[in-house]
Amino acid sequence: MVVAGARRTTAPPRAPRPRVRRPRAAGVRSGWARWRWPVVGVAGAAGWAVTGWPVVGPIVAVTVVGLPVLLGTSSVAARRIDRVEAIEEWTRRLADILLSGVGLEQALTASLRTTPAPIAAEIGALVARLSARWPTEQALRALADDLDDASADLVAAALVLASRRRGPGLARVLTAVADSVAEDVAVRRKVEAERAKPRATARAVTFITLAAVAVGGFNGTYLAPYGDPIGQAILALIAAAFVGCLVWMRALTLSAPEPRFLPVSHEFAPAVEAVRR
Repeated sequence: MVVAGARRTTAPPRAPRPRVRRPRAAGVRSGWARWRWPVVGVAGAAGWAVTGWPVVGPIVAVTVVGLPVLLGTSSVAARRIDRVEAIEEWTRRLADILLSGVGLEQALTASLRTTPAPIAAEIGALVARLSARWPTEQALRALADDLDDASADLVAAALVLASRRRGPGLARVLTAVADSVAEDVAVRRKVEAERAKPRATARAVTFITLAAVAVGGFNGTYLAPYGDPIGQAILALIAAAFVGCLVWMRALTLSAPEPRFLPVSHEFAPAVEAVRR
Protein backbone atom coordinates (compact mmCIF):
# COMPACT_ATOMS: atom_id res chain seq x y z
CA MET A 1 0.00 0.00 0.00
CA VAL A 2 2.88 2.38 0.74
CA VAL A 3 4.44 1.68 -2.66
CA ALA A 4 1.11 2.11 -4.43
CA GLY A 5 0.52 5.41 -2.66
CA ALA A 6 4.00 6.69 -3.52
CA ARG A 7 3.62 5.99 -7.24
CA ARG A 8 2.65 8.88 -9.46
CA THR A 9 -0.74 8.82 -11.08
CA THR A 10 -1.54 9.69 -14.66
CA ALA A 11 -4.98 11.04 -13.81
CA PRO A 12 -5.35 14.78 -14.49
CA PRO A 13 -5.74 17.02 -11.45
CA ARG A 14 -9.33 17.68 -10.51
CA ALA A 15 -10.61 21.21 -10.74
CA PRO A 16 -11.60 22.80 -7.42
CA ARG A 17 -15.29 22.56 -6.66
CA PRO A 18 -16.84 26.01 -6.63
CA ARG A 19 -19.38 26.65 -3.92
CA VAL A 20 -22.27 29.02 -3.75
CA ARG A 21 -21.92 31.58 -1.02
CA ARG A 22 -24.87 31.14 1.29
CA PRO A 23 -26.28 33.98 3.35
CA ARG A 24 -25.90 33.78 7.07
CA ALA A 25 -28.83 32.26 8.87
CA ALA A 26 -29.14 34.83 11.63
CA GLY A 27 -27.88 38.26 12.59
CA VAL A 28 -26.56 36.94 15.89
CA ARG A 29 -24.22 34.63 14.06
CA SER A 30 -22.88 37.43 11.85
CA GLY A 31 -22.37 39.61 14.93
CA TRP A 32 -20.33 36.90 16.63
CA ALA A 33 -18.27 36.44 13.49
CA ARG A 34 -17.58 40.17 13.45
CA TRP A 35 -16.54 40.43 17.11
CA ARG A 36 -15.04 36.98 17.60
CA TRP A 37 -11.36 37.85 17.26
CA PRO A 38 -11.51 41.04 19.38
CA VAL A 39 -13.26 39.04 22.09
CA VAL A 40 -10.63 36.31 21.81
CA GLY A 41 -7.81 38.84 22.14
CA VAL A 42 -9.37 40.54 25.15
CA ALA A 43 -10.16 37.23 26.87
CA GLY A 44 -6.64 35.90 26.33
CA ALA A 45 -5.04 39.11 27.56
CA ALA A 46 -7.34 39.20 30.59
CA GLY A 47 -6.49 35.61 31.51
CA TRP A 48 -2.78 36.35 31.26
CA ALA A 49 -3.12 39.56 33.27
CA VAL A 50 -5.21 38.02 36.06
CA THR A 51 -3.11 34.90 36.56
CA GLY A 52 0.28 36.21 35.51
CA TRP A 53 0.86 32.97 33.55
CA PRO A 54 1.63 33.37 29.83
CA VAL A 55 0.22 29.95 28.96
CA VAL A 56 -3.23 30.93 30.24
CA GLY A 57 -3.68 33.47 27.45
CA PRO A 58 -3.56 30.94 24.59
CA ILE A 59 -5.64 28.45 26.60
CA VAL A 60 -8.41 31.00 27.16
CA ALA A 61 -8.26 32.12 23.51
CA VAL A 62 -8.53 28.55 22.22
CA THR A 63 -11.41 27.90 24.62
CA VAL A 64 -13.37 30.92 23.40
CA VAL A 65 -12.85 30.05 19.74
CA GLY A 66 -12.98 26.27 19.81
CA LEU A 67 -15.64 25.48 22.40
CA PRO A 68 -18.63 26.51 20.22
CA VAL A 69 -17.14 24.59 17.28
CA LEU A 70 -16.38 21.43 19.24
CA LEU A 71 -19.76 21.38 20.94
CA GLY A 72 -21.71 22.29 17.79
CA THR A 73 -21.39 18.91 16.11
CA SER A 74 -25.10 18.21 16.36
CA SER A 75 -26.00 21.40 14.53
CA VAL A 76 -23.52 20.62 11.74
CA ALA A 77 -25.01 17.16 11.22
CA ALA A 78 -28.54 18.56 11.38
CA ARG A 79 -27.76 21.11 8.67
CA ARG A 80 -26.42 18.37 6.41
CA ILE A 81 -29.57 16.31 6.86
CA ASP A 82 -31.78 19.35 6.29
CA ARG A 83 -30.03 20.01 2.98
CA VAL A 84 -30.55 16.42 1.81
CA GLU A 85 -34.19 16.59 2.88
CA ALA A 86 -34.55 19.85 0.96
CA ILE A 87 -33.14 18.13 -2.14
CA GLU A 88 -35.77 15.40 -1.79
CA GLU A 89 -38.57 17.94 -1.36
CA TRP A 90 -37.42 20.01 -4.34
CA THR A 91 -37.24 16.88 -6.51
CA ARG A 92 -40.83 15.97 -5.70
CA ARG A 93 -42.04 19.48 -6.45
CA LEU A 94 -40.13 19.45 -9.74
CA ALA A 95 -41.80 16.15 -10.66
CA ASP A 96 -45.21 17.69 -9.94
CA ILE A 97 -44.42 20.64 -12.20
CA LEU A 98 -43.34 18.33 -15.01
CA LEU A 99 -46.66 16.50 -14.83
CA SER A 100 -48.35 19.67 -16.10
CA GLY A 101 -46.63 19.19 -19.45
CA VAL A 102 -44.02 21.97 -19.40
CA GLY A 103 -40.47 21.50 -20.65
CA LEU A 104 -37.50 20.70 -18.47
CA GLU A 105 -35.99 24.19 -18.51
CA GLN A 106 -39.35 25.83 -17.79
CA ALA A 107 -39.97 23.40 -14.93
CA LEU A 108 -36.54 24.10 -13.42
CA THR A 109 -37.19 27.85 -13.60
CA ALA A 110 -40.68 27.51 -12.09
CA SER A 111 -39.39 25.33 -9.25
CA LEU A 112 -37.44 28.29 -7.82
CA ARG A 113 -40.62 29.77 -6.35
CA THR A 114 -41.20 26.74 -4.11
CA THR A 115 -37.61 25.75 -3.41
CA PRO A 116 -36.87 24.92 0.26
CA ALA A 117 -34.68 27.46 2.02
CA PRO A 118 -31.60 25.24 2.59
CA ILE A 119 -30.94 24.96 -1.16
CA ALA A 120 -32.56 28.17 -2.42
CA ALA A 121 -29.19 29.74 -3.27
CA GLU A 122 -28.11 26.74 -5.36
CA ILE A 123 -31.39 26.53 -7.29
CA GLY A 124 -31.27 30.29 -7.82
CA ALA A 125 -27.81 29.89 -9.36
CA LEU A 126 -29.17 27.13 -11.61
CA VAL A 127 -31.99 29.37 -12.85
CA ALA A 128 -29.51 32.20 -13.42
CA ARG A 129 -27.33 29.92 -15.54
CA LEU A 130 -30.30 28.80 -17.61
CA SER A 131 -31.35 32.43 -18.09
CA ALA A 132 -27.79 33.18 -19.26
CA ARG A 133 -28.24 30.57 -22.03
CA TRP A 134 -26.03 27.92 -20.54
CA PRO A 135 -26.50 24.44 -22.01
CA THR A 136 -28.89 22.55 -19.77
CA GLU A 137 -26.49 19.69 -19.07
CA GLN A 138 -23.70 22.11 -18.16
CA ALA A 139 -26.00 24.02 -15.79
CA LEU A 140 -27.17 20.78 -14.14
CA ARG A 141 -23.60 19.60 -13.60
CA ALA A 142 -22.80 22.94 -12.02
CA LEU A 143 -25.84 22.49 -9.75
CA ALA A 144 -24.57 19.09 -8.65
CA ASP A 145 -21.23 20.67 -7.82
CA ASP A 146 -22.91 23.48 -5.85
CA LEU A 147 -24.94 21.00 -3.78
CA ASP A 148 -21.86 18.75 -3.38
CA ASP A 149 -23.74 15.71 -2.12
CA ALA A 150 -24.12 12.14 -3.36
CA SER A 151 -27.92 12.36 -3.13
CA ALA A 152 -27.88 15.50 -5.25
CA ASP A 153 -25.86 13.62 -7.86
CA LEU A 154 -28.72 11.10 -8.20
CA VAL A 155 -31.14 13.89 -9.02
CA ALA A 156 -28.70 15.70 -11.29
CA ALA A 157 -27.87 12.51 -13.18
CA ALA A 158 -31.57 11.86 -13.89
CA LEU A 159 -32.01 15.43 -15.10
CA VAL A 160 -28.87 15.26 -17.27
CA LEU A 161 -30.13 12.09 -18.96
CA ALA A 162 -33.52 13.72 -19.49
CA SER A 163 -31.87 16.78 -21.06
CA ARG A 164 -30.13 14.48 -23.55
CA ARG A 165 -33.04 12.21 -24.50
CA ARG A 166 -36.02 14.56 -24.11
CA GLY A 167 -38.37 11.65 -23.64
CA PRO A 168 -41.43 11.11 -21.44
CA GLY A 169 -41.40 9.60 -17.97
CA LEU A 170 -39.07 12.08 -16.25
CA ALA A 171 -41.62 12.87 -13.53
CA ARG A 172 -41.91 9.19 -12.64
CA VAL A 173 -38.12 8.83 -12.53
CA LEU A 174 -37.76 11.89 -10.30
CA THR A 175 -40.39 10.54 -7.93
CA ALA A 176 -38.47 7.27 -7.64
CA VAL A 177 -35.23 9.18 -7.02
CA ALA A 178 -36.97 11.29 -4.37
CA ASP A 179 -38.13 8.11 -2.64
CA SER A 180 -34.51 6.89 -2.58
CA VAL A 181 -33.31 10.20 -1.15
CA ALA A 182 -36.07 10.07 1.49
CA GLU A 183 -34.80 6.66 2.60
CA ASP A 184 -31.31 8.11 2.85
CA VAL A 185 -32.63 10.94 5.04
CA ALA A 186 -34.39 8.45 7.34
CA VAL A 187 -31.20 6.42 7.75
CA ARG A 188 -29.15 9.52 8.49
CA ARG A 189 -31.61 10.64 11.14
CA LYS A 190 -31.41 7.25 12.85
CA VAL A 191 -27.62 7.39 12.84
CA GLU A 192 -27.60 10.90 14.28
CA ALA A 193 -30.04 9.85 16.99
CA GLU A 194 -27.57 7.16 18.10
CA ARG A 195 -24.66 9.58 17.97
CA ALA A 196 -26.48 12.06 20.19
CA LYS A 197 -25.63 9.94 23.25
CA PRO A 198 -21.80 10.08 23.00
CA ARG A 199 -22.04 13.74 22.04
CA ALA A 200 -23.99 14.48 25.22
CA THR A 201 -21.36 12.58 27.22
CA ALA A 202 -18.53 14.56 25.64
CA ARG A 203 -20.40 17.80 26.32
CA ALA A 204 -20.90 16.89 29.97
CA VAL A 205 -17.26 15.89 30.46
CA THR A 206 -16.11 19.17 28.91
CA PHE A 207 -18.31 21.34 31.10
CA ILE A 208 -17.40 19.40 34.25
CA THR A 209 -13.70 19.76 33.49
CA LEU A 210 -13.99 23.49 32.83
CA ALA A 211 -16.03 23.95 36.01
CA ALA A 212 -13.44 22.04 38.05
CA VAL A 213 -10.63 24.18 36.64
CA ALA A 214 -12.60 27.38 37.30
CA VAL A 215 -13.33 26.38 40.90
CA GLY A 216 -9.73 25.29 41.41
CA GLY A 217 -8.56 28.64 40.10
CA PHE A 218 -9.96 30.34 43.20
CA ASN A 219 -7.84 28.03 45.35
CA GLY A 220 -4.27 29.25 45.27
CA THR A 221 -2.74 25.99 46.45
CA TYR A 222 -4.57 23.92 43.82
CA LEU A 223 -2.85 25.56 40.85
CA ALA A 224 0.36 26.55 42.64
CA PRO A 225 2.45 23.70 41.11
CA TYR A 226 1.83 25.16 37.64
CA GLY A 227 3.37 28.53 38.52
CA ASP A 228 6.99 27.75 37.54
CA PRO A 229 8.20 27.29 33.94
CA ILE A 230 8.06 23.49 34.13
CA GLY A 231 4.51 23.66 35.47
CA GLN A 232 3.57 26.04 32.67
CA ALA A 233 4.88 23.56 30.09
CA ILE A 234 3.00 20.70 31.75
CA LEU A 235 -0.18 22.77 31.85
CA ALA A 236 0.18 23.51 28.13
CA LEU A 237 0.64 19.80 27.38
CA ILE A 238 -2.42 18.86 29.44
CA ALA A 239 -4.53 21.51 27.70
CA ALA A 240 -3.30 20.41 24.26
CA ALA A 241 -4.07 16.76 25.04
CA PHE A 242 -7.55 17.65 26.27
CA VAL A 243 -8.31 19.74 23.18
CA GLY A 244 -6.90 16.99 20.97
CA CYS A 245 -9.24 14.44 22.55
CA LEU A 246 -12.22 16.73 21.96
CA VAL A 247 -11.24 17.26 18.33
CA TRP A 248 -10.86 13.50 17.91
CA MET A 249 -14.28 12.84 19.44
CA ARG A 250 -15.83 15.44 17.14
CA ALA A 251 -14.24 13.80 14.11
CA LEU A 252 -15.59 10.41 15.22
CA THR A 253 -19.15 11.72 15.54
CA LEU A 254 -19.15 13.40 12.12
CA SER A 255 -19.50 10.98 9.24
CA ALA A 256 -17.49 11.58 6.10
CA PRO A 257 -19.59 12.63 3.11
CA GLU A 258 -20.46 9.90 0.66
CA PRO A 259 -18.31 9.93 -2.49
CA ARG A 260 -19.85 11.67 -5.45
CA PHE A 261 -20.03 10.20 -8.94
CA LEU A 262 -20.56 13.43 -10.92
CA PRO A 263 -17.24 15.28 -10.71
CA VAL A 264 -16.80 18.70 -12.22
CA SER A 265 -15.74 18.53 -15.87
CA HIS A 266 -12.53 20.41 -16.57
CA GLU A 267 -14.00 22.17 -19.60
CA PHE A 268 -16.83 23.54 -17.45
CA ALA A 269 -14.68 24.71 -14.53
CA PRO A 270 -13.85 28.22 -15.90
CA ALA A 271 -17.49 28.93 -16.69
CA VAL A 272 -18.63 27.66 -13.29
CA GLU A 273 -16.05 29.87 -11.59
CA ALA A 274 -17.25 32.87 -13.60
CA VAL A 275 -20.84 32.32 -12.48
CA ARG A 276 -19.73 31.96 -8.87
CA ARG A 277 -17.97 35.33 -9.03
